[in-house]
Amino acid sequence: MDRGRRILACVAAIAVISFVPVASGEVFFEERFDDGWEERWVKSDWKKEENMAGDWIHTAGNWSGNPNDKDFFAISAQFPEFSNKNKTLVIQYSVKHEQYLDCGGGYIKLLSGDIDQKTFGGETKYSIMFGPDICGTNMKTVHAILNRRKRNYRIRKDVTCETDQLTHIYSFIIRPDNTLETDWLILPPRKIKDPNAKKPEDWDDREYIPDPEDEKPEGYDDIPEEIPDPDATKPEDWIDEEDGKWTAPTIPNPDYRGPWKPRRIRNRDYKGKWSAPVIDNPEFKEDPNLYVFPNLKYVGFELWQVKSGSIFDNILICDDPEYALKVAEETWGKYKDVCCMAL
Repeated sequence: MDRGRRILACVAAIAVISFVPVASGEVFFEERFDDGWEERWVKSDWKKEENMAGDWIHTAGNWSGNPNDKDFFAISAQFPEFSNKNKTLVIQYSVKHEQYLDCGGGYIKLLSGDIDQKTFGGETKYSIMFGPDICGTNMKTVHAILNRRKRNYRIRKDVTCETDQLTHIYSFIIRPDNTLETDWLILPPRKIKDPNAKKPEDWDDREYIPDPEDEKPEGYDDIPEEIPDPDATKPEDWIDEEDGKWTAPTIPNPDYRGPWKPRRIRNRDYKGKWSAPVIDNPEFKEDPNLYVFPNLKYVGFELWQVKSGSIFDNILICDDPEYALKVAEETWGKYKDVCCMAL
């Protein structure tokens, strides 16, 4: 089949080559969308009863007139279950928002255990969610969400995605060294401020203090806040017998300085802002398997798009970043539009 062919999201799909040996690792899942992809994929009936289920098709791109706008799209493929324990996990795929997507998702999901692929949808629990999500000018993010202990944890970093109509490769690498602990707050912090610590009574945290030698000038309190306007004149038609005694209107007194306060000087006894000392967190427990997803078994897309037509291709799940880079160079690198790697 012509390698120019692609799967279109919302309009898109996935397939699998299981445990293919490579030079230094394993490929658990790889999709080039060759013949037979429809036999490897299960289109979900999610939102079908509501007449809001979009379709997935095989296409070479440059596709328009999609009747599936504002629909929900879900499709998944099963592969032999595996664990990434003691392995690097690489998730990589390309996406092209050919339709100029203004609001919608382009992310991929890895799922564990057993699921009903025909009902796979937005409520289906997943293990990993990764990829771009766009909506308007404010949301242009790359999700990297890990499900641990029945909770979803988002990456702490802000990673932005491209919003053009070019093809971009997205790669997510989880290494077996628990370095993800830094960017995902899955575990309690290793260190905390001592909740029992108290500021010493003699701790002076006043950076500036009133000057004890400064004195209020004599007569300061006698300065009025307002004074008669020296430039005001009595109107010519003012008659004291009829209008009363004329008095000039008042204006703010330029010499008035408000209530007197002594000037402030730097405190020689200043010790800095007090902070509780940091101690080991008694709630923290090392988890050597924090990075491990023990029973990954499915890959899928579950999306909603205002304007459908995104193209997904070259999906790869393996344990070798070098092989993933090679695949990117052989596929996206060979046929890419003029752009650069997005992540």
